[in-house]
Amino acid sequence: MVAVVLLVPVLAALALWAFAWPAARTAPHDLPLGVAGPATATAQVQKQLEAHEGAFEIHHYTDEAAARDAIEDRTVYGAVVVTEQGPKLLTASAASPLVAQSLQQAVAQQSGGAPMETVDVVPASANDPRGAVLTSSVLPMTLAGIAAGAVVTLLGLRGRHAVAALIGAAAVVGTVAALIAGSWLGAFTGGWWPEAGALALSTLAVSAAVAGLAALLGTPGIGLGAFVVMMLGNPFSGASSAPEMLPAPAGVIGQWLPPGAGASLLRSVSFFDGAAASGPALTLAWWAALGLGAVLLGSALKRRRSSGSSAPEPAPLTS
Repeated sequence: MVAVVLLVPVLAALALWAFAWPAARTAPHDLPLGVAGPATATAQVQKQLEAHEGAFEIHHYTDEAAARDAIEDRTVYGAVVVTEQGPKLLTASAASPLVAQSLQQAVAQQSGGAPMETVDVVPASANDPRGAVLTSSVLPMTLAGIAAGAVVTLLGLRGRHAVAALIGAAAVVGTVAALIAGSWLGAFTGGWWPEAGALALSTLAVSAAVAGLAALLGTPGIGLGAFVVMMLGNPFSGASSAPEMLPAPAGVIGQWLPPGAGASLLRSVSFFDGAAASGPALTLAWWAALGLGAVLLGSALKRRRSSGSSAPEPAPLTS
């Protein structure tokens, strides 16, 4: 009774901290932003942007074309182009609708509220302009991964059978998710197979981590794995905004965990032709590889313990 009375409030406090703290402190934190044009012309714009201390990480480009390339490569979230007619704002709502809106507000304040041309270089899907589907996909993929890892553990699958079940479940989840979000809802604009692969890899990274911890630690490993990906990975993913919109170090931690890496990978393959996909893909691959390796290791250790305990005792020596 004492354990329940003390444990439940602690878990509630942790959940409130993990979910409410990043949401309450959502704002640009070293958000990559481009400034394009001659140095003499962009100096004033840069000075005005730097007045937001710690908000933007300024990247310089010679012209609008270079700034557009940087946005499409996911180097920056947007750019202010200085032209003879006045400043022009380039955004990418596909990278983050919230960031695109925030940039419009910030640049409009610097221009005194004067009308400014805004161009959405990489727009989100017309069927999902606010990116709600991609944001909403993070939690189901996480829950599917936790469920797969837990079911494999509780059913007693070990070794290669467990690995095959985890990979098969992730492939099915990725296929179904791509059919629903991409084909039916039309929320993604990239290739169907890369999107399905990104969703499957995100699921496998979670399920392998949960099953791997359970193989090494027993049933409590399920709870530990679920805690990490749900209580930290989900709220720190930055899927609803961007990693640079979260307070430090939440954004960085989130990209090291499967939900954040999965959201970033899905954005890259869905809207940016795979630009900047290698980092999150490698993160997910490491989680999957380490988790599956732990599953095989745990099975081997259990077989060794079983064989050792079942060995016959030597007969006593008699004179």
